[in-house]
Amino acid sequence: MMLRFLTATRGATVLEFALILPVLCALLAGGFELGYRAYVNAILQGALLEASRQATVGDRSGAQIDKTITDRMATLSGNISIQSIKKESFYNFSNVGKPEKLTFDRNGDGAYDSTQDCYEDANNNGAYDIKTNGGIGTADDIVRYTVSLQYPSIMPVGSLFGWGTQQEITTSTVLRNQPFTSRAMPTVRCP
Repeated sequence: MMLRFLTATRGATVLEFALILPVLCALLAGGFELGYRAYVNAILQGALLEASRQATVGDRSGAQIDKTITDRMATLSGNISIQSIKKESFYNFSNVGKPEKLTFDRNGDGAYDSTQDCYEDANNNGAYDIKTNGGIGTADDIVRYTVSLQYPSIMPVGSLFGWGTQQEITTSTVLRNQPFTSRAMPTVRCP
């Protein structure tokens, strides 16, 4: 009887299928989740590029840019939540992500000292800016647009792969504004 049981092959396919099915389903669900993420990222990148291109010609405000991005993402799904839309302007590409340029550093430490050092006031606001300038800038400025959003996972497999129930995507682009008006040159300011 035992020999007959050990050599029986009926039902082996069903057992093998039952063992493979959970793994196959998890892989498919993970693939769908990654595919949806790529799709949302592509739509977000397209919306960001469209809005930023409109801004480069100088006839859009920061609020209109935000609305363009928000409206485009709202057509995709009502569950998408835009966390932030950040616009930073710079005088030229070499200044992206850096403080304003020091033109004279008396003690040579590379840090701005308001009593001794001179700097190039790129945005002509009369103050040394350590952080970036907010907003869409003026003619011929470099503008970095960054958008972050969250959306719920579409498949309930996040815990299997170490993902949360909410997915987050951040994307950015850098463009130069068109020379739609005359541009003020940076002013060198000294104490």
